[in-house]
Amino acid sequence: MTAPLTTLHLLPVILCGGAGTRLWPMSRETYPKQFLRLGDQNLSMLQETVKRLDGLTQPIPKAQPLIVCNGEHRFLAAQQLQEAGVEGSQLVLEPVGRNTAPALTLAALAARPQAVLLAMPADHVIADAARLCAAVEAAWPLACDGAMITFGVVASRPETGYGYIEKGAGIRDHGAFAIQRFAEKPDLESAQSYIASGNYLWNSGLFMVRADQWLKAMAELQPAMLQACRAAMEHSSRDMDFIRPDADAFAACPADSIDYAIMEHLPSRPDLGIPACVVPLDAGWSDLGAWDALWDVLPHDARGNAHAGKTLAVDTYDSLLVSEACLIATLGVNNLVVVQTSDAILVADKRRTQDVKKVVAELKAQKRTLASAPRKVHRPWGWYDSIDGGERFQVKRIVVNPGARLSLQMHHHRAEHWVVVRGTAEVTNGEETFLLSENESTFIPLGHVHRLANPGKVPLEIVEVQSGGYLGEDDIVRFDDAYGRASPESTQLAR
Repeated sequence: MTAPLTTLHLLPVILCGGAGTRLWPMSRETYPKQFLRLGDQNLSMLQETVKRLDGLTQPIPKAQPLIVCNGEHRFLAAQQLQEAGVEGSQLVLEPVGRNTAPALTLAALAARPQAVLLAMPADHVIADAARLCAAVEAAWPLACDGAMITFGVVASRPETGYGYIEKGAGIRDHGAFAIQRFAEKPDLESAQSYIASGNYLWNSGLFMVRADQWLKAMAELQPAMLQACRAAMEHSSRDMDFIRPDADAFAACPADSIDYAIMEHLPSRPDLGIPACVVPLDAGWSDLGAWDALWDVLPHDARGNAHAGKTLAVDTYDSLLVSEACLIATLGVNNLVVVQTSDAILVADKRRTQDVKKVVAELKAQKRTLASAPRKVHRPWGWYDSIDGGERFQVKRIVVNPGARLSLQMHHHRAEHWVVVRGTAEVTNGEETFLLSENESTFIPLGHVHRLANPGKVPLEIVEVQSGGYLGEDDIVRFDDAYGRASPESTQLAR
């Protein structure tokens, strides 16, 4: 069962799916929490995740991470990897969400056979990366020998929102334990007894296993899932750094988590030859599942308040205040969550933050776009912010990254007026292509083929005024696109 250690390498697999609805209004379907810089962090949660293993001290051969994400988020993920200085990563694009077990199976099929997979969700917080690296180093020889390891968080309180792992016999010289059993999210009395026993750990959702061992477990325990994933990868296509599994084949895949599909079966299936182990992890872990979890991990003032952005708390206690733009001021309140973005404000009882998803569900029921998309929309070439709008007009601030360009396109129902605020614009307007500098402008008549590009080395910023009878983002016909988003005949819900 043991593969030669010299042939093995560690492959971080970043699981980058999920919508993060309990962190609305900052997290939206089109820009979920793993891409956010929460609190006052300089890096997004995805970027923090890909950087966590930089502190490995043992000479473990490590490949660039493989990212499994929603196809709609591919350019967001690629851009953030580039910003973090990570090059050479592959991105496997899930056509639909099928939970973590199929996601890890796609990664195993895309990886080289000698890979030891380290599955890490992109939306978790780990305050002490050095301790995570130490836990990974402890698990490395076990994984090389064919075990499947999860990392159990040393519990700090009787938490009813997490699953638990009961430790079995210790594994000599590794600081690890055999897994006795998995326990579902308990009631408070059971959680208190788990903590009192000292024999239970929180289930973190971090896993480490050789790719061949994972596929062996899938073949024995989830053959239908493995068959669908194999078919999806066998008929996949590739462009740039993206691997696109076949949509129809993957849509037929059953959905399940790594825990339920595989890990929880292993303690009772010694015949599979895949020992189930747990390595304790005490590294300031949080799954950041709701706003109260962010309150837990941020620094507190003398009155127990956590702040991010422009805030002022007067006679306020044990509250979370997060501002994206304007000042949030509170007076005489406690146990509140107040989160402000450019287009929405959430005010919630801190004890009810798990129910924020109900707000999102109600917005969807009312068919409000605020449930899924923020005002500021990110695109592979940069971003735009819808500043204002009314009957027959819309105003946008558009920022184009250096060297980037929008698609060559045309609109059936609107005209556009562009004013350059900063940088230099290369404009295609009908048969003409010309440069515009700051404070210069151009008019794009309805029906004209046009393109905006940034030939410079600084971001290009323009103000766009749209006018016409219909101003929806689906009024776009693309004739050429550097990002492979559309055919000339199709219209898309994206610029």
